[in-house]
Amino acid sequence: MNAPASLRQFTKPLPVAFLEALRSKFGDRVSTAAAVREHHGRDESPFAPTPPDAVVFAQSTDDVVALVRLCAEHRVPLIPYGVGSSLEGHLLAIEGGVSVDLSQMNRVLAVNAEDLTATVQAGVTRKQLNTEIKDTGLFFPIDPGADATLGGMAATRASGTNAVRYGTMRENVLNLTVVTAEGKVIRTARRAKKSSAGYDLTRVFVGSEGTLGVITEVTLKLYPQPEAISAAICNFPTVGDAVRATIQTIQMGIPIARCELLDAVGVKAVNAYSKLSLRESPLLLFEFHGSTSNVREQAEAVQEVAREHHGMDFEWATQAEERNRLWQARHNAYFAVLQLKAGSRALSTDACVPISRLAECIEQTQADLKDSWIISSVIGHVGDGNFHVEMLVDPNSASDLEEAERLNRRIVERAIALQGTCTGEHGVGLHKMDFLRIEHGDDALDLMARIKRAFDPLNILNPGKVVRA
Repeated sequence: MNAPASLRQFTKPLPVAFLEALRSKFGDRVSTAAAVREHHGRDESPFAPTPPDAVVFAQSTDDVVALVRLCAEHRVPLIPYGVGSSLEGHLLAIEGGVSVDLSQMNRVLAVNAEDLTATVQAGVTRKQLNTEIKDTGLFFPIDPGADATLGGMAATRASGTNAVRYGTMRENVLNLTVVTAEGKVIRTARRAKKSSAGYDLTRVFVGSEGTLGVITEVTLKLYPQPEAISAAICNFPTVGDAVRATIQTIQMGIPIARCELLDAVGVKAVNAYSKLSLRESPLLLFEFHGSTSNVREQAEAVQEVAREHHGMDFEWATQAEERNRLWQARHNAYFAVLQLKAGSRALSTDACVPISRLAECIEQTQADLKDSWIISSVIGHVGDGNFHVEMLVDPNSASDLEEAERLNRRIVERAIALQGTCTGEHGVGLHKMDFLRIEHGDDALDLMARIKRAFDPLNILNPGKVVRA
């Protein structure tokens, strides 16, 4: 896991002429300070920090164009940076170069309430967008937990707790403004809800992780705020019972908005971290959206399903403050689990399988975890077949890292054998590159590499991520 840091010893320092051109163009928005570089060379992955050689704070698409052209001229790598919340080493400067920080590109450019769309600069975060549009009666539902930038969420094809009802970034991005490796500006589509005009470039760039172009603007779908929202928790004797209740709920077509799983370890960690008093057995956290009558009908139907699978009666969170507290605790589960082992880092798996195979996959995973000394917790967006195992490792322990990687490989290989995927939402980054060959095969991976070379022939855009060009 520490390999990326060692790769830096082979990179060359930035050319003096390049640095002079950067400072001439961007002035004090260029930084080579160690603290700034260090901040932009780490994410939430267990990889060692790998700082860039310089950081440029962009404020417009034109800034990104100028920077890309300079990097192309001098053959310098360029890594897009949002808020640093990625989990797979996406933003580590393993070949040195420049980190382009897009956080100052934070304007909501247009809200077309009648069309249920908004266009934002890449540095706008999801919470910022929802705050700015709350008076329109609309909201943007994709919620990966972290207050990530919308450009970063598009680049990693993020999803999160609401995906079971509203889909992922793939379904909710209508158009992108992208700066290509040549420094050209393209717009991948219009604002129409559908189009058959040419290749679907929007979907090519959604999930490309900064390796094919730099996303600078995003046009998104918005949704009407629900008339009524209710949340409930339901405890179960086992994780298997909880997952089977989820499977039946989805197969019955009950339109739940969220369905999140925490195992007993996760509940215990959340209680301690967020000062809650939840029953410390596996639980599902549900949320229902719709009219008052729809929400009641959905909840009653799900409660009947839960009882069939040994679930206890729902405990309701009807007030917004109570609901928000529960969901904030769920979003903080990653950090809560980290507190179970002082000084640890978390290696987080991200498997996703067809919903019918979810119970089988999780129960076999639990058997693997039971036989290991690694402290771990199973937490997941089980409504869409996606689950995470948070494995706590001492970053200085080779045996911990080796064991966590062994468990991770078993989880991924099992998921793929069940027609699932190595990553439901975190993306590939550095960590999952080798799994792509298992999942897609040599020919598909070769095609991905050729796409990378066609879009970025100089290999300057976030090199060393997703595929080996």
